[in-house]
Amino acid sequence: MAKQAPQSDPVQDAPQISAPKHAAAGVPAVLHSLRMAGEQMSARRTLAVLSKVNQPDGFDCPGCAWPEPGRTHTAEFCENGAKAVAEEATERRITAEFFAAHPVSELAGRSGYWLGQQGRLTGPMLLDEGSDRYVPVSWERAFDIVAEELRALDTPDGAAFYTSGRTSNEAAFAYQLFARRLGTNNLPDCSNMCHESSGSALTETLGVGKGSVSLKDLYQADLIIVAGQNPGTNHPRMLSALERAKRAGATVVSVNPLPEAGLERFKNPQNARGLAANGTKLTDLFLQIRLGGDLALFRALNQLVLAAEGGTDEAFIAEHCHGFEEFAAEAKSTDRAEVLAATGLPWEQIEELARLVLASKKIIVCWAMGLTQHRHAVATIREVVNFLLLRGNVGRPGAGVCPVRGHSNVQGDRTMGIFERPSAAFLDALGREFDFEPPREHGLDSVDTIRAMRDGRVKVFFAMGGNFVAATPDTEVTEAAMRRCRLTVHVSTKLNRSHVVTGARALILPTLGRTDRDWTEAGAQFVSVEDSMGMVHSSRGGLRPPSDGLLSEVAIVCRLARAALGPGDPTPWEEFAVSYDAVRDRISRVVPGFEDFNEKVRRPGGFALPHGPRDSRTFPTATGRANFTVNPLTAPEVPEGRLLLQTLRSHDQYNTTIYGLDDRYRGITGGRRVVLVNPADAEQLGLADGLYVDLVGEWKDGVERRAPHFRVVHYPVARGGAAAYYPETNVLVPLDSTAEISNTPTSKAVVIRFEPDTGAPVG
Repeated sequence: MAKQAPQSDPVQDAPQISAPKHAAAGVPAVLHSLRMAGEQMSARRTLAVLSKVNQPDGFDCPGCAWPEPGRTHTAEFCENGAKAVAEEATERRITAEFFAAHPVSELAGRSGYWLGQQGRLTGPMLLDEGSDRYVPVSWERAFDIVAEELRALDTPDGAAFYTSGRTSNEAAFAYQLFARRLGTNNLPDCSNMCHESSGSALTETLGVGKGSVSLKDLYQADLIIVAGQNPGTNHPRMLSALERAKRAGATVVSVNPLPEAGLERFKNPQNARGLAANGTKLTDLFLQIRLGGDLALFRALNQLVLAAEGGTDEAFIAEHCHGFEEFAAEAKSTDRAEVLAATGLPWEQIEELARLVLASKKIIVCWAMGLTQHRHAVATIREVVNFLLLRGNVGRPGAGVCPVRGHSNVQGDRTMGIFERPSAAFLDALGREFDFEPPREHGLDSVDTIRAMRDGRVKVFFAMGGNFVAATPDTEVTEAAMRRCRLTVHVSTKLNRSHVVTGARALILPTLGRTDRDWTEAGAQFVSVEDSMGMVHSSRGGLRPPSDGLLSEVAIVCRLARAALGPGDPTPWEEFAVSYDAVRDRISRVVPGFEDFNEKVRRPGGFALPHGPRDSRTFPTATGRANFTVNPLTAPEVPEGRLLLQTLRSHDQYNTTIYGLDDRYRGITGGRRVVLVNPADAEQLGLADGLYVDLVGEWKDGVERRAPHFRVVHYPVARGGAAAYYPETNVLVPLDSTAEISNTPTSKAVVIRFEPDTGAPVG
């Protein structure tokens, strides 16, 4: 019998609070995974689908981009991966009858959690101008509507084509080709809101905007620094890699404003030690840093390394690096008082970390959003690179940079050309292969797309996956901007907030998921993805699709392209739609590293993309060397009586997808509208535990941004900071408060004050 979706929208502002946990996974993770899977699908279906997650003959988990080990475990998935798979493989269905019963005005009042729990979309739906209900529409008519709106634009730049990180390499390549054949580089993607700062810093300093390490490197490292990252919730399979590294002798240092259970102790559910014993203590040294203090920390470490006798790898610096003298002069001038104020750390703890650094030959630094979503994010990551270059920790086994991506193919999408600022070399290769002149003018990223919609310059918004409205900053501004569009289109597997905040017209185009079988006239098809460490491998689902009428992302792009570009366009869209091998053949001639793509991707485990800094210590930068940089010491300033808010995920959450209302490791159950505050800060501000308040954002534009009705939770957050879940607090992040260079929203650095709960609707 089909699983039933919840009919009522549960209360999310009355959580139960208990003490935070100090270990992650173990038996509770197994039981929680099975319970959530059981709510979505039968026991037989659960076994069938989970046995294929991250397996060589199965599908890539949509939950994160962590790479697979050389030999996969029978259960090669984590708790949150099981939740992600259950959400997609659910037996719940949304049909035309659902939309007939629920007008858009009603759905707009539902929570994102409730919308997502309704199940898989089964047919294309149209919301016509002036209507309050989605109605069924044929695929042909849907594509014609998009084509009509695109042709009515004054310029192709009046459209924006957004991409979520779950899109396959094949679909992403076809998608960017369509946009550029249309005549625009408006290709914003979810990278703009997360790791754009990493790509900007790494491209400038090392010449490649990706990580330089493999899983094997992690296992060989002497010292692993995990900064601004919570792998226990966001990348749980990373805990297995850290456990293996620890057993090989590595030291693990955690740098974070919050203690995180997964980094304290890991109870690996794949072995007896994790299920029945105490598991593995992961963190050897925990630095509870103030929000935004990471740049100051690495500046201080660099000063200490420079001062130590034999602290630097002089031969590596002389042979491979540029700009050392200017960097060293700046680093040596670092003021200790500024470091202490920015980090909130005792100097003795920084010296302790420096001793570990000087005792280690092979060092890896891992990071995520805690570093990338600040005003000075790019400078911070450049300083991390300085730190690694000082001791030759790039291009050495067991050492390097490790930005840990979230979406399962967000890195691959960028490799395929989903980028508003493509290189001339990529455009040249694309133009040669398809015999046209691609547009050269830079397009719009995610933040600039919102501005353009707000200003009436972008009138057609097309999203390949994702939940743009909920994922982006300044919620009220973003929603108003979306409503100014002529047409909004979302290619989706499930219902979300972006489907109910629409342009004058809107389309929902349902698509196959990772777990679904993909058959075309040419037979069974598979797609490929690239993980956080530059490994490319195949992914093929095995479940019968939720309805017979679903199309794959590749087919949707190709059929739309033919409708919009007309019969005269020479691109073989029809061939691409039925044979993904044909798409891969073209990729192999356009994208470096993908030569013989069809042959290499069929190898068990896939293949590694080339990476000059890692493979041969060659650096394709402007100088031809690895670049040291000068980064003035800076940190956020917080006015008296205010705190600095970071937005974060709960444990029952993946980006904007809410699996449940619990955050088990932080001791929060049955609700999401909570704000975590250090007890000492709370006492100073008069915030009793359990008090309900409104969070009011403050920024230089003077606009009041308010998130109402949050329960204060006393929690061991670093002094001066607070934490709350997104997307509920995205309303507080100003659209124009972005990182320098990368234009990434500063979601980890929102100045807030607390006001009495107004009783306003929480939305």
